[in-house]
Amino acid sequence: MEGRDLEKLSLEELEEKVEKIGVFARVSPEHKVKIVKALQNRGHIVAMTGDGVNDAPALKNAEIGCAMGITGTDVSKEAADLIITDDNFATIVNAVEEGRRIYDNIVKSIQYLLSSNIGEIIVILLSILGAGLIAKITGIGHVAELTPLLPIHILWINLVTDSLPALALAEDEGAKNIMKRKPNRSSSVFTKDVVTAIAYQGILIGILTFISFIMGIYMTQGEWSVKLSVGQTMAFLTLTFSELFHVFNVRSNKDSLFYKGMFKNKLLLFAVIFNICLTLGVIFVTPVREMFKLSIMTKEQILIIFGLSLIPNVVTETVKFIKKNIRDRK
Repeated sequence: MEGRDLEKLSLEELEEKVEKIGVFARVSPEHKVKIVKALQNRGHIVAMTGDGVNDAPALKNAEIGCAMGITGTDVSKEAADLIITDDNFATIVNAVEEGRRIYDNIVKSIQYLLSSNIGEIIVILLSILGAGLIAKITGIGHVAELTPLLPIHILWINLVTDSLPALALAEDEGAKNIMKRKPNRSSSVFTKDVVTAIAYQGILIGILTFISFIMGIYMTQGEWSVKLSVGQTMAFLTLTFSELFHVFNVRSNKDSLFYKGMFKNKLLLFAVIFNICLTLGVIFVTPVREMFKLSIMTKEQILIIFGLSLIPNVVTETVKFIKKNIRDRK
């Protein structure tokens, strides 16, 4: 469509035709603005590229204005949101893809850190709210001492889970369909899916950790101090390992961790293995174990710890599978 034909159309008329027109020719600056507004009124997020003074109004009105860095005028650069330094249109595609990957990885890190910390909060809340009832059921006694985690335990867990694994998520590759997604108008990272995942994953980690603590006390024979130490050790290891394994869950809220490929992000894999080794060192190095007031675990207790730690992964994979089936049916 040429500018003279565009001139005859009202904005409402252009809105009805704009999605069916592939090329506009010989248009004025006012026409370009009109085209941008027509597309926006149709619900599109509009990107506009230009290099001249006549492109400046449309660059300013578009959601994303892209000016040419080499041939572009100063006016167009001032009006634009993005300057393409090499004047190559392919750079725009690469920038969008990289931007989406970075955004996704930021969301992953936030989801991982918040869900992990919610798990720690849930453990403490359960120990406060349910101490009396649990002591009555199990006959434990010593309600005031029913503390699953000591401050030094929480500091260690935050050190090993909030550092390397969270940083390694920044190196995660983009989703395979990343360029097929529609632009997102929301500026918030806390979408419905993310908030739901943070809530149920954090609560699940917390409940499983507290169950591990109670099992450690209930299964142990001997004095109260011995029972408490075993329970705290099981809670400490369950929470640490469940958070480290949980980092694989947040790599995608839609795709299975097996579909994403567990070994593709080698930095993340290294971070998890390294922190598991450090945590095992806390248990097996006697001076460190005594400083942390922990106990040596039996084979049975180790199996229970790893079994409970992997439950969040199983539940998350099940939720993803159910959601995928629902999406496929629509």
